[in-house]
Amino acid sequence: MATQQDIKRRIASVNNTKKITKAMELVAGSRLRRAQARIEALRPYADRMQQLVVDVASNVGHVSDQPLLARREVRSVAVIALTGDRGLAGAFNANIVRRSLEIARSERAEGREVVWLVIGRRGASTLRFRRQSVTADYTGITDRPTYADARAIAQRVAELYENGEIDRVVMVYNHFLSALSQRVDEVELLPVPEEALAGEAVKLEGSFIFEPDERDILHDLIPTYLEITIYRALLESTASEHGARMTAMRNASDNAGTLIDDLTLKMNRARQAEITQEILEVVAGADALT
Repeated sequence: MATQQDIKRRIASVNNTKKITKAMELVAGSRLRRAQARIEALRPYADRMQQLVVDVASNVGHVSDQPLLARREVRSVAVIALTGDRGLAGAFNANIVRRSLEIARSERAEGREVVWLVIGRRGASTLRFRRQSVTADYTGITDRPTYADARAIAQRVAELYENGEIDRVVMVYNHFLSALSQRVDEVELLPVPEEALAGEAVKLEGSFIFEPDERDILHDLIPTYLEITIYRALLESTASEHGARMTAMRNASDNAGTLIDDLTLKMNRARQAEITQEILEVVAGADALT
């Protein structure tokens, strides 16, 4: 049976851990508010960008000559796994890796090659540990991603697609719903999905004169649409990570409090047992002297 000193040391250790998890919860909560404000500000712009692409594409009509819209037989698929740089966020990273590996297994079952592009240290290290060959990884950007980060990733993806090294691009990330809830989303980046261009378009003939030509405008809009889509996923993932970490640290703090209560009860019982034992020894000694 553990002694009072052993239990006291364990209580002190758990209490120190509780202080750390509480501090991490407060930090994650502060970062979450900023990240949530950024993604809420971007969403209307991203939606309007998609609508703009739909509007221009509807006026162009035939868009198969656009490099990033070209569809061909799929022999190689790029999977972009968007994880975090740090852990201690519950199942945030594990869910992305699990879903990405499911996609990879499905594509390989169809005889297709899988190319990995990973965002975040946790995803890159986990996939390498699982003996996956990572073509490109982007680390140190998940806490506060910038548009320049999204542009760099988009340019790399577009280059691989236009060179014929990959025939389809799928991105897996956590979509932010609330501080307590995130949803794993899978989006096809390239070729730009037909449903992304099949929304309700606003016919612009007679209202606007395109300068330069509509095809040239669409040629410039598609890369921007790709960048915005990736940037939105980065911000969604960042907000999701902070929310998941805040929730995980809160649960850890609550569990630490429960454990401290249990250990305190055990310590009191151990102390009572020691007092009882001492009384019995005193009584036994007195009896021996009489």
